[in-house]
Amino acid sequence: MEGTAGVSGRRHPDESLLDSPDALAEHDPGGMLRFTASAGAQVRESAALAAEANLSLLVDEGRPRAVVIAGIGTAGRTGDVLATVAGPRCPVPVIPHRSSGVPGWVGAADVVIAVSASGRSPEALAAAEAAHRRGARLVAVGAPDSQLQSVAERARAPFIPVPRRAPARASLWALTVPVLLAARTLGLVKVNEADLAETAARLDADADRCRPTAESFVNPAKSLALGLAGSIPIVWGSSPLATVAARRFGDTLSANARYPVVTGALGEAGRGRVGLLDGVFGGLVEGERDIFADPQETDPDATRLRLVLLRDGGLNADDDSDEPLAVEERRADAVQALAERRGVRCDVITAEGGSALERLASLMAVPDFASVYLALAHGLDPMAVPAITEMKELSNQ
Repeated sequence: MEGTAGVSGRRHPDESLLDSPDALAEHDPGGMLRFTASAGAQVRESAALAAEANLSLLVDEGRPRAVVIAGIGTAGRTGDVLATVAGPRCPVPVIPHRSSGVPGWVGAADVVIAVSASGRSPEALAAAEAAHRRGARLVAVGAPDSQLQSVAERARAPFIPVPRRAPARASLWALTVPVLLAARTLGLVKVNEADLAETAARLDADADRCRPTAESFVNPAKSLALGLAGSIPIVWGSSPLATVAARRFGDTLSANARYPVVTGALGEAGRGRVGLLDGVFGGLVEGERDIFADPQETDPDATRLRLVLLRDGGLNADDDSDEPLAVEERRADAVQALAERRGVRCDVITAEGGSALERLASLMAVPDFASVYLALAHGLDPMAVPAITEMKELSNQ
């Protein structure tokens, strides 16, 4: 069905479509499922590309005062990943920066990592130029033969080329690994080759579980997508690491599936946003539902909340106490109990793996696929988002 301004799709999802590989391929002409499945390969390729860059230039002037990761959208998420993998015991501040230029205090004692999948983001370019003018050490990550590479060459700064094969939102791991390895060179994170290999293997395994030919009842991403269909998703993370994954899920649900979504940290939610469970899309609408009614006869226009809880435990490798784990696990248990009492359905994804990076991957992989499957169930092409293209044209970016 055609809508306005070239928008197409259907309001109510077609659940049967998800179990038809041919129909999935037809509705995904740009190959977003294939790009999403490449996450493990992205980790390996970007690690190799970073190894070829002359990152040793960064250590000549010693430990920086602060590290600023400049980028917007998915590129900006790389800063969140670095901050959470580095953890609270990181010896210097790690600051994601999502606007043009750099903070006013940045100078020769600091490092700026400018990230842009296209290599032409105004925010990343302005940050790289500002870092060069102020004498800060610069690292640039982006598409080869781009404007960002030109700025890095003028500044005689390391540039890590990330081939542009997919939309930025499907290239998170390609952009993140160079940022992590630059930070490792500076002595800020402990990410070794084994961590990268295990993370890539985890992403490969989840891609296999979420493959298009796996039917909904055994495919966790299809099951999650069908559970979210027609709802207002709330995605909360139980720890700083899980919160990064929650916000990433919000990004992909908005861009791929065009769903409004509430995301954030479970601790913050407990100070106010948990009240959503009592509201007109939560406890109030669920309280009016006849539990004896035929599920097929329920009002299809009744919008309900759907809670997705990402649980990690909250412990970092350098933590000396189990207290963060205990507090955050109690909060997660409490919000699950509240959702059950209000009749709000809840999906739980629990982190797995030894390193922080692998645990993060385990929380992101299935939701990434779920956002694509949810788009396809609504007849939407997850690759082509008219509003994104039109906004870039209108703002001349």
